[in-house]
Amino acid sequence: MIYAIIAAALVAVDQIVKYLVMTRIPLGEHVPFIPYILDLTYVTNTGAAFSIFSEHTWALALVSLVMSALLALALWKELFKHPLGKLTLTLLLAGAVGNLIDRAFRGFVVDMFNPLFIRFAVFNVADICVVVGGIAAGLYYMFLMDKLEPREETPHDQADADR
Repeated sequence: MIYAIIAAALVAVDQIVKYLVMTRIPLGEHVPFIPYILDLTYVTNTGAAFSIFSEHTWALALVSLVMSALLALALWKELFKHPLGKLTLTLLLAGAVGNLIDRAFRGFVVDMFNPLFIRFAVFNVADICVVVGGIAAGLYYMFLMDKLEPREETPHDQADADR
């Protein structure tokens, strides 16, 4: 239940930030946010990261819908048992849902965070959730899952223990 609340809160933050940018910054314009580090720039993206697949907005919406359902199912079925593992899935779910809402209701994703210290794509809160959640989930699976997850005993494990 707590993970659903966290996901909903992150989606709400994502949508509120997007709304504020759309209503306060003209399309294509920018305003300083953190000097020399980050501007808020209102751009739209019909594609995925770096505008790839920009002609396939509805296919991306379908992928987001399927991924959202799979991530919600993974949380519900407790694919990861440890709270840290569940949090990684929650971040991924929030990001997928945040951008799904844009694709389904606007036909594009609203992006606003424009890093000034590196040439990089403009991104949004949902993108941050996907990237941080994806990296964290991968690291969790590779390095922490064996240490943090309770291990179910298999008949093979029992046979080894009996020896």
